Amino acid sequence: MSGSSRFRTFIRELTLLADQRLDEPAMLQAAKPLMSDLISNDEWLPDAFARPDERTYQQYLLHCDPLERFSLVSFVWGPGQETPIHDHTVWGLLGVLRGSETSQRYQIAEGAMQPEGALETLESGDIDMVSPTIGDIHKVKNGSLSKSSVSIHLYGGNIGAINRHAYARDANIKTFRSGYSLNVTPNFWEHK
Repeated sequence: MSGSSRFRTFIRELTLLADQRLDEPAMLQAAKPLMSDLISNDEWLPDAFARPDERTYQQYLLHCDPLERFSLVSFVWGPGQETPIHDHTVWGLLGVLRGSETSQRYQIAEGAMQPEGALETLESGDIDMVSPTIGDIHKVKNGSLSKSSVSIHLYGGNIGAINRHAYARDANIKTFRSGYSLNVTPNFWEHK
């Protein structure tokens, strides 16, 4: 399967799933094998949507459903870059395409952010899930101090336009909208 064909198939199948109006657990389970297939090969991702920035990680919009039922984003992490502790407020599948990432989940306990569970390391091909019902607060970091990492994130909404939250260690909450690092999306629709 060609790169653009792999991407178009993914979007088509996700759209059909969204049309079914599945509940969150069913959507996560149905979408996970599609994500696994998408990240099994990285030739489909254009170079412009895999470029790191030396200052901060990049969030590139690859596709947003016209009804904003889901969005697909490439996250590009320079060496050692990390997010603040944050949430998503919607379900998400996070798949590592290139490199590795570490993720630490958190919960609010006794007025502070407390780590929940062990630090997780995700390698190329691994997928993590987040949602308000299964755990939505975490901090992500590039697993390498010397090279970039790229992950593909599928969210149950237009993630760049959703009000989300960043958490300080003392559980002080700041609302934010992440937006996107570019004002363009890739053209995967050209048939060759």
